[in-house]
Amino acid sequence: MGIINLTPDSFYAKSRVQISKETILTQAEKMIGEGADFLDLGGYSTRPGAEEITIEEEIERVIPAISWIKEAFPDVLISVDTFRSKVAKNAISVGADLVNDVSAGNLDPQLLEVVAKAGLPYIAMHMRGNPKNMQQLTDYSSLIEDILYYFSEKVEIFKKLGIKDVIIDPGFGFAKSLDQNFELLKNLNSFRTFGLPLLAGLSRKSMIYKFLGNSPQEALNGTTALNMFALTQGANILRVHDVKEAKETVKLYEQLYP
Repeated sequence: MGIINLTPDSFYAKSRVQISKETILTQAEKMIGEGADFLDLGGYSTRPGAEEITIEEEIERVIPAISWIKEAFPDVLISVDTFRSKVAKNAISVGADLVNDVSAGNLDPQLLEVVAKAGLPYIAMHMRGNPKNMQQLTDYSSLIEDILYYFSEKVEIFKKLGIKDVIIDPGFGFAKSLDQNFELLKNLNSFRTFGLPLLAGLSRKSMIYKFLGNSPQEALNGTTALNMFALTQGANILRVHDVKEAKETVKLYEQLYP
């Protein structure tokens, strides 16, 4: 899953795309050419401490981009990265194929109804609070057990609403300390208990560059290493800034574990 950030303040500068048809289509074409199965488009920065933007501004960033990509590359699967029902509804109307919600319905419960009605796959991520305050909410009685319980409740809610295809994202970097992120990764296979696809979003995150003492720009090697480990722990989808390198990692993994 290739990340296209339609925001001016995402933590990794090179992932930011100016909102013009030419730049967005160039980035989409590059990622598709490198082997992306999905493109994940988001117009609301969810980095720690990110400021809120209006729904209208998010729509202005995201909807034209989805329309342009769908027109140029009708076969590519597009994921809209939003927790707002109105944004999701607009995105679905112009061709979005799945919804990626960092809040799993907590920040806008109506989003779940929109997804269920559309019959689309849904990525549910674990997070506490919101992007602005989540890093103050890292106190768990038992990290893995607490997150497993969170998803057990969520999956029941999704089933009752009629959401058929759910993908679980344990939320690396969201309401987790550095050590908790590594604990989560080491126990990623615990989440296979739900029998649902697992998404790992590790790409260039602070758990890599802060631990290694470098920067997001220098975190590709660390990302590749952790992506390979995530695959061995049962990850089915890698959400990445660097599609070529991730695709090569998947190919090597499949050769080792056919």
